[in-house]
Amino acid sequence: MVARSLSSRSDISVLIDPETIILADFIWTLNYAHKLDHDWLLVASSRYVSYFPFHLDEDGKHWLGEDGENIRTKKGFLAETWEWKRCEERMLLAWNNGDLPLHTGVLPPFLFGMGLHNHWFINEALLSDFRFVFDASWTISNFYLNSLDNGPYLNISNTGNRDWECVGNSHLGSLYGSLYFHESSYSSLVKFCKCDGRYLFVDSAESIIYQFGYHGSLSLWREKILESSIEKKIVNCVHHIQSLDATRDCYVQNQLKLSISPSLPLSLGMLLSVLADQNKTIVLAVAGYSYKDMLMSWVCRLHRLLISNFVVCALDREIYEFSVLQGLPVFKDSFAPTNISFNDCHFGTKCFQRVTKVKSRVVLQILKLGYNVLLSDVDVYWFKNPLAFLYSFGPAVLVAQSDEYNKTGPINLPRRLNSGFYFARTDGSTVAALEKVVNHAASSNLSEQPSFYDTLCGEGGSNRVDNNQCFEPETNLTVLFLDRNLFPNGAYGGLWEGKNVKATCEKKGCFILHNNWISGRRKKLERQVLSGLWEYDISSRMCLQSWQNTNFTTYF
Repeated sequence: MVARSLSSRSDISVLIDPETIILADFIWTLNYAHKLDHDWLLVASSRYVSYFPFHLDEDGKHWLGEDGENIRTKKGFLAETWEWKRCEERMLLAWNNGDLPLHTGVLPPFLFGMGLHNHWFINEALLSDFRFVFDASWTISNFYLNSLDNGPYLNISNTGNRDWECVGNSHLGSLYGSLYFHESSYSSLVKFCKCDGRYLFVDSAESIIYQFGYHGSLSLWREKILESSIEKKIVNCVHHIQSLDATRDCYVQNQLKLSISPSLPLSLGMLLSVLADQNKTIVLAVAGYSYKDMLMSWVCRLHRLLISNFVVCALDREIYEFSVLQGLPVFKDSFAPTNISFNDCHFGTKCFQRVTKVKSRVVLQILKLGYNVLLSDVDVYWFKNPLAFLYSFGPAVLVAQSDEYNKTGPINLPRRLNSGFYFARTDGSTVAALEKVVNHAASSNLSEQPSFYDTLCGEGGSNRVDNNQCFEPETNLTVLFLDRNLFPNGAYGGLWEGKNVKATCEKKGCFILHNNWISGRRKKLERQVLSGLWEYDISSRMCLQSWQNTNFTTYF
């Protein structure tokens, strides 16, 4: 939200909860802020009311009372009923879209409304000192009904029974920025208020009042002999505001010192029941921490294609916690191998052989829970959603990518079944066949890929049918090798070596393109990024958007 607003051409951006009610003085305050000659960030805490006997008419332009008659909402009514809550996270933020950034560093992927987002944001803006940061809580009337307090917003002073979302935000708040080491207080913010009909900036730290539009100032020291009754009224008004404002100070550093790791309170079965599409199909990715950026690019691409029925199997603790903090649906594989190499876990290595065997075992586990599975390696780039096409092949058919690189001839030759992209249905034939594959791989010194072929197509291809199929007689499972023009592997047709990989593949009608047949994580990453088939900005920790200008040189 923040990044999108900073790239817009609007003069002012506002971040506010949709359930918050704002009154006309919000616009008046923004008009004053817009006249400032320096980039600024405005903060306004939201108050709550237990009773609000007004509602808008059908046009949303006029307030109506309980009797349906037009009324003018009086702040006097609100002054008697509204209150601030200590450490309330719900607030309004506004800023001008000027030349200066809001703060240094990267905004963490907080879950909005689950604590710390706004406090972290304000703290970083104050410490970065790029912008004039001021508190307009006294000039912007914004409030919410007390009944909404049990909604998505959490009061960050509540340390007991914290939800996993709040724990995740606390971890993010401690990992990013300066909040863990240095916390600014609300009392240090310059206040924007209205006293005796005048708009004022009050700097409590310097004990000075600045009247908006004038270069002169007043002292807040009580000992000062005031020159006029007007000045006396202003200073008394400001002192009254300061006395009330002192109760709003909030410190959150204790929320950042956690003894528990971020985790999802969901079992695999619960995740699948929430995520599966109408056909009970799940898209599965298996990844370790060394492939976290490629995982995020893969996830971002699925988001772009509006595909949400995916889940991530984490091979190690680091990628599990990373995925939780990135908001991904993830589960841990308790039997995953340990000591996974960061840079030396590509095809042909011992690490690769151990890791790949996890995939077929997890696929079998999900099939037995009653879900179809499309397994996709994270180095597979998706041009369009292949699920409807794959689902058309019917039951007792496992469809898989062919790893054959020759343009002519059979595509189901020995060891040419690619186990990095295949679709398996939750039917008896497929489950029985996958059990055979898993058992074969468990006793093999090779990766799972040879076990797939030797089990389903027979050693040496004895179960081959035609040039693109196999038939496993014991389970009555048909294996169909996918058309390489639609599902090309990394060595087919020299696609990766072309000048415009994306345009070429889209012209051919490709569903996917596999970034395999290349050795090494770094080379694989470089090829995909430089080809333009990349969807993740590592510097901002966000999915790439059409409104961003990203330089990929930071990857290499």
